[in-house]
Amino acid sequence: MDIYSTLSHEKENLVPINENRINMFVCGPTVYDDAHIGHGRTYVAFDTIKRFLEYLGYSVFYIQNITDVDDKIINRSKETGIPTTDIAKKYEKRYIEDMNALNVNNVNLFARATDHMVEIIDQIERLIEKGYAYETEDGVYFEIAKFKDFGKLSHINVDELQSHRELAKSTKKNKNDFVLWKKRDDPSEPRWNSPWGMGRPGWHIEDTAITEYYFGSQYDIHGGGIDLIFPHHEAEITQMEAVSGKSPMVRYWLHTGFLMVSGEKMSKSLKNFITIRDLLNDFDGDVIRFFILNKHYRSKIDFSDKVLMDAGKGLERIKKYCELVSGQLVDKNSNASADYELVLNIKKEFIDCMSDDFNTPKAIASVFKLINESKKDILDEKLNESELVAIREFLDDVSYILGIDFHLKQDSSKDKELFDLIADIRTELRANKQYELSDKIRDKLVDLGYEISD
Repeated sequence: MDIYSTLSHEKENLVPINENRINMFVCGPTVYDDAHIGHGRTYVAFDTIKRFLEYLGYSVFYIQNITDVDDKIINRSKETGIPTTDIAKKYEKRYIEDMNALNVNNVNLFARATDHMVEIIDQIERLIEKGYAYETEDGVYFEIAKFKDFGKLSHINVDELQSHRELAKSTKKNKNDFVLWKKRDDPSEPRWNSPWGMGRPGWHIEDTAITEYYFGSQYDIHGGGIDLIFPHHEAEITQMEAVSGKSPMVRYWLHTGFLMVSGEKMSKSLKNFITIRDLLNDFDGDVIRFFILNKHYRSKIDFSDKVLMDAGKGLERIKKYCELVSGQLVDKNSNASADYELVLNIKKEFIDCMSDDFNTPKAIASVFKLINESKKDILDEKLNESELVAIREFLDDVSYILGIDFHLKQDSSKDKELFDLIADIRTELRANKQYELSDKIRDKLVDLGYEISD
């Protein structure tokens, strides 16, 4: 299992800290608005990563934070007059609903920042004690000059950074020192008591306080979007390694690539900002997930309705193949198995692709290879029961790993139209006193799970 780590810019062999147990943390949303397709891209990727690692036999504990105190939430509260806690709860709930619609359901713990204020304050206190942080009249700041490895993840030169960043209105020692605690006097804003007065934490300290509490000072995988490398993830490394004295904080840093919309970066100002909730009005969650996984998680992905429709066609092809296999099986519950050479080779290819830095597009290509090389034999009824079971079992594994249901879904509206037609026919039969035929149709419908009452 090889993983590309942003820290080393190389693929590295996966060696967990604790044998077969992996601790993974992925930066979650700031809950002030609905999640967008960029969020969907990242969280589908890491959900799939967890699924595959567990398929290989690893035990994965996956934490995602929820930033439920932030300037964006406070500003939204001032705009709407709705309390910040209500805004955060509303959009956290909607976020979880959106993730469930994409079958992203493998997070073990959603850790809210506001539930970990004790740990946040404790970590800031220890940073001050060790000489890495200092208090000013408006807050507490990390002094990056004290941390010699600052910039090792993003490879940003601090001196060059200083030349184009303006000094914030504060008493910071250096314009690049980042905030750990913001002092706040306004009682209308969310505030907590601390050794430095009333205030709230900075963004970066929330994540390291949470991961230290659950994982300790070092763990296996940290993930997020590429846009978080600097300053957020850089600051996390700086805080955690400074307070613990241990390096590296994380063994493998994984980042998803940018999501573009018709060749442009998604933004509200360009009016190409697409929420998952809106997208689900036009496309099935499985199709969205399949579209995302047809690109490598580190690559840039360009979104458009056309590519989503193309993904839908590709997924439909797999689903129809699965239906074909199932239709040929005499015993639908058969556990017969065989060393079907084609499936063994395709399965190895699929696992090898996924083991090479979770290369989902190549893994999916191996599934289409199976379809191309076996479909004619299935149609010609050349495969025996055990060979068909081998195909079905492999497809079940792929379905789990990719988090996509390969069964064809019935159109509920068409189902209703068909049922209404049958009901009308029965009514006409009964009016003509053809009760025997009417009852026979009723009995068949009952056998199919419908409840009929005349």
